Amino acid sequence: MTAPDVIKIPELAADPGLVHGFSTAGLGSVGLTHAPDPVPVLGSRHAFGRVLGITAELTTAGAVHGAKVARVDEPHEVIQGVDALVTDKRDVALFATFADCYPIVLWDPAKRVAGLVHAGWRGTRAGVAAAAVSFMQSEYGSAPGDIRAGIGPGICGRCYEVGGELASQFDASFVKPGEGDRFLLDLAAANRAQLEEAGVGEVHVIGLCTKETDYLPSHRRNPDGTRFGAIVSIR
Repeated sequence: MTAPDVIKIPELAADPGLVHGFSTAGLGSVGLTHAPDPVPVLGSRHAFGRVLGITAELTTAGAVHGAKVARVDEPHEVIQGVDALVTDKRDVALFATFADCYPIVLWDPAKRVAGLVHAGWRGTRAGVAAAAVSFMQSEYGSAPGDIRAGIGPGICGRCYEVGGELASQFDASFVKPGEGDRFLLDLAAANRAQLEEAGVGEVHVIGLCTKETDYLPSHRRNPDGTRFGAIVSIR
């Protein structure tokens, strides 16, 4: 079976107002930071946009594994120092790259506001997904109950092995014993709980593990600097 170039969260894919997707190895790496040559990476980014019918310049989150959120009213090449982008503009395409961290799509069809969150363990610990929901409330008047969330591919709770110091920073319900003195941390479950606690009406989890899926980059499986991307836009 041939891997798809783009995967989507099924429960959000049918919404006529939202465009979203996650790229795969079929389109090549979309990560610039560790790329020896930026040209093929930029080509992969353009191809990703074309598959989704996106013509706008991609506005990239310059993720720092925190909980800062930025409002995007017009396209920017990159917005540094933020791990979540939110917009209500149709000519804006939100973009971020991943290699085990979780992309989270947020969509309020009532206010027509969309968001994209980058959630690794640091961002999850800092509550970045809930911060983005709060930002949508304060900036756009979104009611959390109207927001639909989709948690995309990331390293799953069976594969994300961490040490005791890191595991102790999360609620015990998201941690299981691993081998020896190691623990298994479920970031998808932690983010889902944060979104539900924030009052989000629907939370869907795609349940696709980057380490277990050979057509998705995984830093744990192969730390070669390759990245997949997520795009969120309003149609």
